[in-house]
Amino acid sequence: MFLIDMFNKKTVMPKPDTALPGRAEPLPTSELHFVNGNPLKGPYPDNMHVAYLGMGCFWGAERLFWTIPGVWVTAVGYQGGLTPNPTYHETTTGMTGHAEIVKVVFDPAIVSYETLLKVFFEEHDPTQGMRQGNDVGTTYRSAIYTTTPEQLKAAQAARDAFQQALSGAGRKTEITTEIAPAEEFFYAEDYHQQYLAKNPGGYCGLRGTGVSCPIGG
Repeated sequence: MFLIDMFNKKTVMPKPDTALPGRAEPLPTSELHFVNGNPLKGPYPDNMHVAYLGMGCFWGAERLFWTIPGVWVTAVGYQGGLTPNPTYHETTTGMTGHAEIVKVVFDPAIVSYETLLKVFFEEHDPTQGMRQGNDVGTTYRSAIYTTTPEQLKAAQAARDAFQQALSGAGRKTEITTEIAPAEEFFYAEDYHQQYLAKNPGGYCGLRGTGVSCPIGG
């Protein structure tokens, strides 16, 4: 019963009165991106836009995005929950409500938001609910947090287009991606930032469906 209880807690969103309290101080991180040397937390050039994308474990997802031309900097963190400045170990209990998220700062003159969404939908399985593969819990849910009404509309359109593509490919599962306006993004601990550049043989849980998303370039 103990294991069942723990599993249920990890896959059910907490309520405000049950969420962990967190802390007022941000977790310390490095100032610069480990791969490209750009400021992790800004300031960013004025022409940059920001996307927040959750695809399960953020290690492999962050590496995926920092390699895309037009992406200026990436960072990993926690978003969509209740606990301020949570630690990694707190989020994995399921008692903070956060998803693991990649912050993508990009130049829309080089790479469109729709292209980022295409990568997002093709490189993980957005139909798995509170998990990605063997990674189980609210932290591993598929999520898109938007920064403008235009992003929200584009994300919803991309979801609908990919759902049609999945159905056309014979998949009977429904997309469970959470799409909502972005709330505060809390940076993860320093060792999580650009983890797979620091640990090239580290774990990457990304697994797509093999279905193409008919948007973007």
